Amino acid sequence: MKIAANLSLLFTELPLIDRVVAAAAAGFDGVEIQFPYELPAIRLKEALHAAGMPLRLINLPAGDLMTGGAGLAAVPMRQAEFDLALEEALSYAAMVRPALVNVLPGRLAEGVEPEQAQACLLANLRKTAEAFQLLGIAVVVEAINPLDMPGFLINTPAQLDTLLKAVAHPNLFAQYDLYHMARQALDVQAGIELLAGRIGHVQFADCPGRGAPGSGELQFAPLLAALRVGGYQGWLAAEYRPGEAGTAASLGWLSEWRARLTHD
Repeated sequence: MKIAANLSLLFTELPLIDRVVAAAAAGFDGVEIQFPYELPAIRLKEALHAAGMPLRLINLPAGDLMTGGAGLAAVPMRQAEFDLALEEALSYAAMVRPALVNVLPGRLAEGVEPEQAQACLLANLRKTAEAFQLLGIAVVVEAINPLDMPGFLINTPAQLDTLLKAVAHPNLFAQYDLYHMARQALDVQAGIELLAGRIGHVQFADCPGRGAPGSGELQFAPLLAALRVGGYQGWLAAEYRPGEAGTAASLGWLSEWRARLTHD
């Protein structure tokens, strides 16, 4: 397993384009960016190539989700907006070639019944998985804890399991975030075991606090072992808040993890 830096949370003291080089210099194997669309795709492509850094993941545009809204993926009356977001992501991804694209389910919109939201989400996930399959790019869908993001539709491994089975598309996988599971006091390892063989991407931060590994109480060694036992061969993405001292000061864990993963 290799380790990616989430450039939406790490190295934020730098402009986005410069974070690619900073991540390479720090010893990361690749990068991911939640919403890179502010940066012209050709500029990001050139920066990735110059630094020799693969792009592991970007998110599909999510509308107003990050500012407290319902987002796009499960809102029937915003279907046209979702379709435009999908077109934008397809065009952007065709240039920058991420390995994965993440679809955020969003919140239950006012005036929408849960069954309507579910049907809309299933259809949009299926449509997205089909569209990106033509580019050779896998699609993932993520569970997020409802404490940090109240009202989020998909919270648990069991809900992810149900969602994947309902969509039933070979190009759709789970994005499993260790922090989001631990934040809910769930059995993080049991979730890995439930989703084994269907996890397309793993993100991590310590818990509580969402800081760097070692800043909280989450025991990562057994979780990494469970991922290996479950056959996971993808990447681990550092998606944590580095704190006031900055990203460089938070990277004490990185060399140990790289040595452990290389040895294993």
